Amino acid sequence: MFRTILLILFLIFSCIAQTSTAEMAETRRSKDAAARFTAPLQEALNKKGLALGDPVFLRITKTKSQRNRQGKLEAFVENEAGDFVLFKTWDICTYSGKLGPKLKQGDGQSPEGFYFVKPAQMNPYSSYHLSFNLGYPNAYDRVHNRTGDFLMVHGDSVSIGCYAMTDKGIEEIYTLMGAAFKGGQPFIRVHVFPFPMTDKNLRLYKGNSNAAFWKNLKTGWDWFEKTARPPNVNVAQKRYVFSASR
Repeated sequence: MFRTILLILFLIFSCIAQTSTAEMAETRRSKDAAARFTAPLQEALNKKGLALGDPVFLRITKTKSQRNRQGKLEAFVENEAGDFVLFKTWDICTYSGKLGPKLKQGDGQSPEGFYFVKPAQMNPYSSYHLSFNLGYPNAYDRVHNRTGDFLMVHGDSVSIGCYAMTDKGIEEIYTLMGAAFKGGQPFIRVHVFPFPMTDKNLRLYKGNSNAAFWKNLKTGWDWFEKTARPPNVNVAQKRYVFSASR
């Protein structure tokens, strides 16, 4: 009887441990992407002292500078010391709307803020090659009565409220994220900014109606820049608040 109970407990804990990866759907498309990019990603990561399957953090900026609309997506990977180091950067083909957060369904805006992606938000069935759902609206968006859904990062190089990558780019990013989930990472943080949140850039946009919101975002940007570790993000008094993630 005692051995039977132990076996049942073992099976229960095994299921719990496998939940994060079991929730991530796979299709021929996502498997083909993994087959193409697993070896090249492993090689590139190894050259930087990293490994495929290590935890990942993603950061998006809509513009690289005031004069350059084209944004970028950066992938940071955790090293043995627990710091997240820059692994690779991809250009964003396009995003919808202008600088500033998404406010309501149908406004054509791409979100800004602090989001996280769980395995179930990965979509290998996407009409835009491969995609993952940012999780908009988050707690901050909801407390500000912002509406909208299915805001993605995806392939196919076109955007309607989302962030569009090339098919090759999303395949690399998707494979990197999938390996991190299979390695045990329960969720991947995705921080989205209008531009690099430097003091200079904030001064350039000080007259913008979003200036106070962007100043709040800058606190999260600065946290990562100073510590090399993405902060834990919550919402209090309708503002983002930050704390150590460990």
